[in-house]
Amino acid sequence: MKYFLVVLVTLLSFNAKAKCIEEATFASGCFWCTEAVFQEVKGITDVQSGYMGGKTANPTYKEVSAGNTGHAEVIHFKYDSDIISYDELLEIFWQTHNPTTLNQQGADRGTQYRSAVFYHTEQQKNLAIAYKKKLDAAGIWDKPIVTEITAASKFYVAESYHQDYYALNKAQNSYCSYVITPKLEKFRKVFKDKLK
Repeated sequence: MKYFLVVLVTLLSFNAKAKCIEEATFASGCFWCTEAVFQEVKGITDVQSGYMGGKTANPTYKEVSAGNTGHAEVIHFKYDSDIISYDELLEIFWQTHNPTTLNQQGADRGTQYRSAVFYHTEQQKNLAIAYKKKLDAAGIWDKPIVTEITAASKFYVAESYHQDYYALNKAQNSYCSYVITPKLEKFRKVFKDKLK
């Protein structure tokens, strides 16, 4: 009987912990940049670069980057909501890109680089809408936020060479040096309490 109770308590503890794991999907320009930021956030696991929000099944990077599929470059990940809340994820999302430029981040232009929150639950939807309204009301940016808030659709994992891109290419890729590294340095200063 004692063994049975130990097993039952262990199973209940495991199930309670598993219920804290949620998923999120954000688009904020080039997925290499977004992936590099969110991989460093405590409570986040399984960060994948990919495509969402388009009309073409199984899109390739070439098709998406041509702007013909309607997909955005996104990151999709899991997070432990006991460690980091969705509100905190939204804060990081909105502070690590410019949400006022329609279909553009820096030199990257096209609908594939749009700012978007792809929500997986009604709670995520409501939190994103409320957060966006709060930011607009605060007048943090000179222009209104154009971030799209829409239901998550089919997620397509990007080609393997896009995964862990910054970690694997920072030494030899100029985009990493000139775009991603400065973004990461700023992120680390502002969100040092949220780093792994």
